[in-house]
Amino acid sequence: MDFTKILEMLAGGMLKSMGIFILTLVFSLPLGLIISFGRMSKNKIVSFIVKIYISVMRGTPLMLQLLVVFFGPFYLWEANIGGPYRFIAVILAFALNYAAYFAEIYRSGIESMPSGQYEAAQILGYSRAQTFFKIILPQVIKRILPAVTNEVITLVKDTSLAFAIAYTEMFTLAKQIAAKETTFVPFIVAAVFYYIFNLLVAVIMEHAEKKLNYYQ
Repeated sequence: MDFTKILEMLAGGMLKSMGIFILTLVFSLPLGLIISFGRMSKNKIVSFIVKIYISVMRGTPLMLQLLVVFFGPFYLWEANIGGPYRFIAVILAFALNYAAYFAEIYRSGIESMPSGQYEAAQILGYSRAQTFFKIILPQVIKRILPAVTNEVITLVKDTSLAFAIAYTEMFTLAKQIAAKETTFVPFIVAAVFYYIFNLLVAVIMEHAEKKLNYYQ
């Protein structure tokens, strides 16, 4: 089997991997911000619950979380877990997992801001929401971008974990083709795809960092 044919066969898997990547970011980035608010809440009960959630998400393997999200409804309620739920389970598990990491990144950025900025905004008549979204958040994004970049690059590679629940993203497809055709080429193609995808992500994030370095 030639290289072009293998590339054509992997194309569908590549799109599925990209779909996992994009949808995970779409859901986990805003969810992470909300979770960070809960983590910093003055309500000790809320803060404790969120802290436990983050600890569990970061302390257990993503693959295990995928299995729990996918098989959980069946074992708990004997629900049908076939059909489109497989993809839903992938996105749900990935989003919940990465939101926990992003929450801690957001928290580190928010808590690093000088309290004087809040006081100055209050004197100028800004509401708490205006202070956060117009003054604090833009600076937080600038500070946390390198850490976010690391997580985003990790996410590209983690999309391959979807094989745990038999979702045929690119890595799963590459294994199937390699086994069927007894060739190592599909793995090489998959490796090149992951590298190029990560390189593209790194370039985009580096460009964003330079755009935010407006004091230099």
